[in-house]
Amino acid sequence: MKTKIKFMLVALMAAVIFSSCERVAPNYAGVLMEHYGKKGKDDFKIVSGKVSTWEWGTELFQVPLFEQRGGFQRAVTLKAADNTEFEATPLYSYRVIKDKAIDVVFDNKHIGNGDGFMRSLEDNILEPRIYDLIKEESRKYKTDTLMADGGSLAFEKQLEDIVRAEFKERGLDLKSFSAQLEFSKRVREKIDNRNEVNTNISVIDQKIEEQKKQNELERLKTEQALITSKGLTKEILYKQFIDKWDGKTPLYGVTPEFLKMTN
Repeated sequence: MKTKIKFMLVALMAAVIFSSCERVAPNYAGVLMEHYGKKGKDDFKIVSGKVSTWEWGTELFQVPLFEQRGGFQRAVTLKAADNTEFEATPLYSYRVIKDKAIDVVFDNKHIGNGDGFMRSLEDNILEPRIYDLIKEESRKYKTDTLMADGGSLAFEKQLEDIVRAEFKERGLDLKSFSAQLEFSKRVREKIDNRNEVNTNISVIDQKIEEQKKQNELERLKTEQALITSKGLTKEILYKQFIDKWDGKTPLYGVTPEFLKMTN
């Protein structure tokens, strides 16, 4: 009887141990926490294959090493430097840096585990941080700059670099990022009207400059004519007359005294 009970206990214990084993999935980094993580990172290690988790304080985190895609479920409201409101609905993708898998788990183990670990990481850590960064960066740009040709692209490129640096510090490699800015119809009309006014002013300025150049040209022509007229002495006029006369054609009317012909 005792042997039978002993056998049943051993079998039960084996079943518990067996059922408490987990297998690290392909393309995942297995991070095993032991002793509730009381010793800090020393209680975390990378594991693979079947892993026993039956001991108290032991937990297996499976961190995906393939690309993850995230995005805000709703648009967030931002303000530009001129206090104009606009919206953004960021989309992003990233991958956990394999050598940083322990850091990712250690820094974020308090937010969840299991299949929902990465989703919890996005909802509670990554996206709130992205929102803070985009809100801070948007305050550096005026609305007309953001809406000008290439303006929003320059803003997104700068923001992407900032988010990439933030992700890298958290053991993540940012693969893509798009802020997806959206301006209200009222703001777009306001900017369009301002651009139209600026275009009209530019055309008027060009016409003013053109007229100034024409006035300057006329002034120069007048001055040249005055200078030329002042330099025409009696002797010069006589010489020009002689140069053009063939010496044969009869002269009538007013001619230089020394060239007048008489019958």
